[in-house]
Amino acid sequence: MIEFLSKKLDWIDVEYWFYILNDLSLVYIIVPFFVLELVRYAYLKRLNKDLIFDSLANLITFGAFFLIEIILGFLAITKVYFWIYNNFSLPHLELNWITIITCILLADFAYYWEHRMMHRIGIGWATHTVHHSSPHFNMSVAYRFGPLDAIMPIIFSLPIVMLGYDPILVLLAEVFVQVFQTLLHTEIIGKLIKPVEYIFNTPSHHRVHHGSNRQYWDKNYAGILIIWDRMFGTFEPEVEKVRYGISEPLNSNNPIKVFFHGISRLIIKLKKVDGIKNKLLVFIKPPDWMPNSSDLLNAKKND
Repeated sequence: MIEFLSKKLDWIDVEYWFYILNDLSLVYIIVPFFVLELVRYAYLKRLNKDLIFDSLANLITFGAFFLIEIILGFLAITKVYFWIYNNFSLPHLELNWITIITCILLADFAYYWEHRMMHRIGIGWATHTVHHSSPHFNMSVAYRFGPLDAIMPIIFSLPIVMLGYDPILVLLAEVFVQVFQTLLHTEIIGKLIKPVEYIFNTPSHHRVHHGSNRQYWDKNYAGILIIWDRMFGTFEPEVEKVRYGISEPLNSNNPIKVFFHGISRLIIKLKKVDGIKNKLLVFIKPPDWMPNSSDLLNAKKND
Protein backbone atom coordinates (compact mmCIF):
# COMPACT_ATOMS: atom_id res chain seq x y z
CA MET A 1 0.00 0.00 0.00
CA ILE A 2 2.77 2.45 0.95
CA GLU A 3 4.58 1.62 -2.27
CA PHE A 4 1.42 2.29 -4.29
CA LEU A 5 0.70 5.60 -2.54
CA SER A 6 4.26 6.83 -2.94
CA LYS A 7 4.62 5.86 -6.61
CA LYS A 8 5.37 8.88 -8.77
CA LEU A 9 2.44 10.01 -10.94
CA ASP A 10 2.36 11.77 -14.29
CA TRP A 11 0.91 15.27 -14.31
CA ILE A 12 -1.21 14.52 -17.36
CA ASP A 13 -3.03 11.74 -15.48
CA VAL A 14 -3.54 13.83 -12.34
CA GLU A 15 -4.87 16.80 -14.30
CA TYR A 16 -7.20 14.48 -16.22
CA TRP A 17 -8.80 13.09 -13.05
CA PHE A 18 -9.13 16.52 -11.48
CA TYR A 19 -10.77 17.63 -14.74
CA ILE A 20 -13.28 14.80 -14.38
CA LEU A 21 -13.94 15.52 -10.69
CA ASN A 22 -13.81 19.32 -10.77
CA ASP A 23 -14.77 20.71 -14.18
CA LEU A 24 -17.05 17.99 -15.57
CA SER A 25 -19.02 17.69 -12.31
CA LEU A 26 -21.00 20.67 -13.58
CA VAL A 27 -22.28 18.50 -16.43
CA TYR A 28 -22.92 15.16 -14.75
CA ILE A 29 -23.97 16.25 -11.23
CA ILE A 30 -24.60 19.94 -10.61
CA VAL A 31 -26.79 20.96 -13.58
CA PRO A 32 -28.90 17.75 -13.53
CA PHE A 33 -29.36 18.10 -9.78
CA PHE A 34 -30.40 21.74 -10.13
CA VAL A 35 -32.99 20.70 -12.72
CA LEU A 36 -34.26 18.12 -10.21
CA GLU A 37 -34.49 20.88 -7.60
CA LEU A 38 -36.56 23.02 -9.99
CA VAL A 39 -38.93 20.07 -10.50
CA ARG A 40 -39.21 19.73 -6.74
CA TYR A 41 -39.92 23.46 -6.35
CA ALA A 42 -42.66 23.15 -8.99
CA TYR A 43 -44.17 20.11 -7.24
CA LEU A 44 -44.19 22.00 -3.92
CA LYS A 45 -45.61 25.08 -5.68
CA ARG A 46 -42.56 27.11 -4.68
CA LEU A 47 -41.30 27.75 -8.19
CA ASN A 48 -42.00 31.46 -8.54
CA LYS A 49 -40.56 34.57 -10.17
CA ASP A 50 -38.48 35.45 -7.11
CA LEU A 51 -36.69 32.09 -7.10
CA ILE A 52 -36.03 32.21 -10.84
CA PHE A 53 -34.61 35.75 -10.72
CA ASP A 54 -32.60 34.85 -7.63
CA SER A 55 -31.03 31.92 -9.51
CA LEU A 56 -30.23 34.17 -12.48
CA ALA A 57 -28.61 36.71 -10.13
CA ASN A 58 -26.51 33.88 -8.69
CA LEU A 59 -25.17 32.96 -12.12
CA ILE A 60 -24.41 36.59 -13.01
CA THR A 61 -22.48 37.16 -9.77
CA PHE A 62 -20.53 33.99 -10.55
CA GLY A 63 -19.63 35.39 -13.96
CA ALA A 64 -18.31 38.60 -12.38
CA PHE A 65 -16.43 36.62 -9.74
CA PHE A 66 -14.98 34.28 -12.36
CA LEU A 67 -13.64 37.20 -14.39
CA ILE A 68 -11.90 38.57 -11.28
CA GLU A 69 -10.60 35.10 -10.40
CA ILE A 70 -9.10 34.59 -13.87
CA ILE A 71 -7.18 37.87 -13.59
CA LEU A 72 -6.06 37.16 -10.01
CA GLY A 73 -5.38 33.51 -10.81
CA PHE A 74 -3.05 34.46 -13.61
CA LEU A 75 -1.15 36.90 -11.40
CA ALA A 76 -1.14 34.74 -8.26
CA ILE A 77 -0.36 31.37 -9.79
CA THR A 78 2.18 32.43 -12.41
CA LYS A 79 3.83 35.09 -10.29
CA VAL A 80 3.32 35.00 -6.51
CA TYR A 81 2.75 31.28 -5.98
CA PHE A 82 5.62 30.12 -8.14
CA TRP A 83 7.89 32.84 -6.76
CA ILE A 84 7.18 31.57 -3.23
CA TYR A 85 7.47 27.97 -4.42
CA ASN A 86 10.87 28.56 -6.03
CA ASN A 87 12.37 30.80 -3.35
CA PHE A 88 10.77 30.18 0.04
CA SER A 89 9.36 26.67 0.11
CA LEU A 90 10.65 23.51 1.69
CA PRO A 91 12.08 20.91 -0.76
CA HIS A 92 9.59 20.34 -3.56
CA LEU A 93 7.39 17.31 -3.06
CA GLU A 94 7.07 14.57 -5.64
CA LEU A 95 3.67 14.10 -7.25
CA ASN A 96 2.11 10.92 -5.84
CA TRP A 97 -1.04 9.82 -4.07
CA ILE A 98 0.35 10.82 -0.67
CA THR A 99 0.99 14.40 -1.76
CA ILE A 100 -2.40 14.61 -3.52
CA ILE A 101 -4.33 13.35 -0.50
CA THR A 102 -2.41 15.45 2.02
CA CYS A 103 -2.71 18.51 -0.22
CA ILE A 104 -6.50 18.12 -0.32
CA LEU A 105 -6.59 17.72 3.48
CA LEU A 106 -4.45 20.84 3.93
CA ALA A 107 -6.60 22.76 1.43
CA ASP A 108 -9.67 21.69 3.39
CA PHE A 109 -8.09 22.77 6.69
CA ALA A 110 -7.08 26.11 5.15
CA TYR A 111 -10.61 26.53 3.79
CA TYR A 112 -12.06 26.17 7.29
CA TRP A 113 -9.93 29.05 8.62
CA GLU A 114 -10.35 31.19 5.51
CA HIS A 115 -14.11 30.70 5.68
CA ARG A 116 -14.18 31.46 9.40
CA MET A 117 -12.18 34.64 8.84
CA MET A 118 -14.59 35.80 6.14
CA HIS A 119 -17.41 35.59 8.67
CA ARG A 120 -15.56 37.15 11.57
CA ILE A 121 -13.88 40.27 10.14
CA GLY A 122 -15.60 43.23 8.54
CA ILE A 123 -13.90 43.18 5.14
CA GLY A 124 -14.36 39.41 4.87
CA TRP A 125 -18.07 39.58 5.59
CA ALA A 126 -18.47 42.55 3.21
CA THR A 127 -17.70 40.19 0.32
CA HIS A 128 -18.92 36.85 1.74
CA THR A 129 -22.33 38.22 2.75
CA VAL A 130 -23.20 38.05 -0.96
CA HIS A 131 -23.13 34.25 -0.77
CA HIS A 132 -25.42 34.24 2.27
CA SER A 133 -27.89 36.88 1.12
CA SER A 134 -30.15 34.55 -0.88
CA PRO A 135 -33.37 33.53 0.92
CA HIS A 136 -33.26 30.26 -1.05
CA PHE A 137 -31.00 27.22 -0.84
CA ASN A 138 -30.16 25.26 -3.96
CA MET A 139 -27.24 24.47 -6.28
CA SER A 140 -27.35 27.91 -7.90
CA VAL A 141 -26.67 29.57 -4.52
CA ALA A 142 -23.30 27.81 -4.47
CA TYR A 143 -22.28 30.08 -7.37
CA ARG A 144 -23.31 33.30 -5.64
CA PHE A 145 -19.97 35.05 -4.98
CA GLY A 146 -18.82 38.46 -3.80
CA PRO A 147 -16.23 40.73 -5.47
CA LEU A 148 -13.33 39.85 -3.13
CA ASP A 149 -14.02 36.14 -2.71
CA ALA A 150 -11.12 35.21 -4.98
CA ILE A 151 -8.61 37.20 -2.91
CA MET A 152 -9.00 35.83 0.62
CA PRO A 153 -7.97 32.21 -0.17
CA ILE A 154 -4.54 33.35 -1.38
CA ILE A 155 -3.51 34.23 2.18
CA PHE A 156 -4.27 30.71 3.37
CA SER A 157 -2.92 28.91 0.30
CA LEU A 158 0.60 30.32 0.41
CA PRO A 159 1.60 28.33 3.54
CA ILE A 160 0.69 25.10 1.67
CA VAL A 161 2.90 26.17 -1.24
CA MET A 162 5.68 26.92 1.25
CA LEU A 163 5.49 23.32 2.46
CA GLY A 164 6.68 22.22 -1.00
CA TYR A 165 3.39 21.43 -2.74
CA ASP A 166 3.25 22.40 -6.40
CA PRO A 167 1.09 25.55 -6.83
CA ILE A 168 -0.99 23.90 -9.56
CA LEU A 169 -1.76 20.97 -7.25
CA VAL A 170 -2.74 23.43 -4.51
CA LEU A 171 -5.11 25.18 -6.92
CA LEU A 172 -6.65 21.89 -8.07
CA ALA A 173 -7.12 20.79 -4.45
CA GLU A 174 -8.82 24.09 -3.58
CA VAL A 175 -11.21 23.72 -6.51
CA PHE A 176 -11.96 20.16 -5.38
CA VAL A 177 -12.95 21.48 -1.94
CA GLN A 178 -15.16 24.11 -3.59
CA VAL A 179 -16.86 21.53 -5.81
CA PHE A 180 -17.60 19.37 -2.76
CA GLN A 181 -19.11 22.48 -1.12
CA THR A 182 -21.31 23.07 -4.17
CA LEU A 183 -22.92 19.66 -3.77
CA LEU A 184 -24.03 20.57 -0.23
CA HIS A 185 -26.37 23.36 -1.35
CA THR A 186 -29.62 21.43 -1.44
CA GLU A 187 -32.76 20.78 0.57
CA ILE A 188 -33.49 17.51 -1.23
CA ILE A 189 -31.03 15.44 0.83
CA GLY A 190 -31.90 15.10 4.49
CA LYS A 191 -29.59 13.83 7.22
CA LEU A 192 -27.29 10.96 6.26
CA ILE A 193 -26.15 8.04 8.42
CA LYS A 194 -24.41 9.05 11.65
CA PRO A 195 -20.81 8.07 10.73
CA VAL A 196 -21.02 10.25 7.59
CA GLU A 197 -22.66 13.13 9.46
CA TYR A 198 -19.98 12.92 12.16
CA ILE A 199 -16.95 13.04 9.82
CA PHE A 200 -18.04 14.83 6.66
CA ASN A 201 -19.76 18.07 5.88
CA THR A 202 -23.27 17.29 4.60
CA PRO A 203 -26.26 19.22 3.22
CA SER A 204 -27.73 19.19 6.73
CA HIS A 205 -24.61 20.78 8.23
CA HIS A 206 -24.37 23.32 5.44
CA ARG A 207 -28.03 24.31 5.72
CA VAL A 208 -27.20 25.31 9.28
CA HIS A 209 -24.32 27.41 7.99
CA HIS A 210 -26.72 29.34 5.74
CA GLY A 211 -29.28 29.85 8.49
CA SER A 212 -30.24 33.31 9.69
CA ASN A 213 -31.59 31.75 12.90
CA ARG A 214 -29.59 33.22 15.77
CA GLN A 215 -28.29 29.84 17.01
CA TYR A 216 -26.96 29.07 13.52
CA TRP A 217 -24.85 32.21 13.10
CA ASP A 218 -21.14 31.56 12.42
CA LYS A 219 -21.40 27.78 12.59
CA ASN A 220 -20.25 24.87 10.38
CA TYR A 221 -17.48 26.53 8.37
CA ALA A 222 -16.15 23.21 7.06
CA GLY A 223 -15.42 22.38 3.45
CA ILE A 224 -15.21 18.59 3.22
CA LEU A 225 -14.60 17.44 6.81
CA ILE A 226 -16.95 18.65 9.56
CA ILE A 227 -14.41 17.43 12.11
CA TRP A 228 -12.71 20.84 11.94
CA ASP A 229 -15.86 22.45 13.35
CA ARG A 230 -16.13 19.78 16.00
CA MET A 231 -12.48 20.30 16.97
CA PHE A 232 -12.62 24.10 17.11
CA GLY A 233 -16.02 24.60 18.73
CA THR A 234 -18.04 25.90 15.79
CA PHE A 235 -20.28 22.89 15.13
CA GLU A 236 -24.06 23.15 15.34
CA PRO A 237 -26.51 20.38 14.34
CA GLU A 238 -29.61 21.05 12.28
CA VAL A 239 -32.51 21.03 14.74
CA GLU A 240 -34.75 24.07 14.25
CA LYS A 241 -36.06 24.65 10.71
CA VAL A 242 -33.53 26.79 8.85
CA ARG A 243 -34.45 30.30 7.70
CA TYR A 244 -32.07 31.24 4.88
CA GLY A 245 -30.59 34.65 4.28
CA ILE A 246 -28.88 37.32 6.38
CA SER A 247 -29.96 39.27 9.46
CA GLU A 248 -30.46 42.43 7.35
CA PRO A 249 -32.29 41.03 4.29
CA LEU A 250 -31.27 42.31 0.87
CA ASN A 251 -34.74 42.04 -0.71
CA SER A 252 -33.40 42.41 -4.23
CA ASN A 253 -32.53 40.21 -7.20
CA ASN A 254 -30.69 42.96 -9.03
CA PRO A 255 -27.33 41.26 -9.77
CA ILE A 256 -25.37 44.51 -9.40
CA LYS A 257 -26.94 45.23 -6.03
CA VAL A 258 -26.46 41.60 -4.98
CA PHE A 259 -22.79 41.61 -5.98
CA PHE A 260 -21.87 44.91 -4.34
CA HIS A 261 -24.29 45.25 -1.42
CA GLY A 262 -21.77 44.03 1.18
CA ILE A 263 -19.14 46.53 0.07
CA SER A 264 -21.79 49.28 -0.05
CA ARG A 265 -22.88 48.54 3.51
CA LEU A 266 -19.26 48.55 4.65
CA ILE A 267 -18.73 51.99 3.08
CA ILE A 268 -21.88 53.33 4.80
CA LYS A 269 -20.62 51.97 8.12
CA LEU A 270 -17.21 53.59 7.60
CA LYS A 271 -18.90 56.96 7.06
CA LYS A 272 -20.73 56.61 10.38
CA VAL A 273 -17.56 55.82 12.36
CA ASP A 274 -15.32 58.64 13.58
CA GLY A 275 -11.53 58.45 13.75
CA ILE A 276 -8.98 56.82 11.48
CA LYS A 277 -8.22 54.10 14.03
CA ASN A 278 -11.88 53.12 14.37
CA LYS A 279 -12.33 53.16 10.59
CA LEU A 280 -9.39 50.74 10.26
CA LEU A 281 -10.84 48.56 13.01
CA VAL A 282 -14.08 48.26 11.02
CA PHE A 283 -12.11 46.20 8.47
CA ILE A 284 -10.73 43.67 10.97
CA LYS A 285 -13.27 43.61 13.79
CA PRO A 286 -16.38 41.39 13.64
CA PRO A 287 -19.09 42.63 11.24
CA ASP A 288 -21.41 43.77 14.05
CA TRP A 289 -18.66 45.73 15.84
CA MET A 290 -19.14 49.44 16.52
CA PRO A 291 -16.84 51.64 18.65
CA ASN A 292 -18.11 52.36 22.15
CA SER A 293 -18.49 55.86 23.54
CA SER A 294 -14.92 56.01 24.93
CA ASP A 295 -13.49 54.97 21.54
CA LEU A 296 -15.47 57.72 19.84
CA LEU A 297 -14.34 60.29 22.42
CA ASN A 298 -10.68 59.31 21.89
CA ALA A 299 -11.15 59.43 18.13
CA LYS A 300 -12.50 62.99 18.33
CA LYS A 301 -9.58 64.04 20.54
CA ASN A 302 -7.07 62.53 18.12
CA ASP A 303 -8.77 64.22 15.16
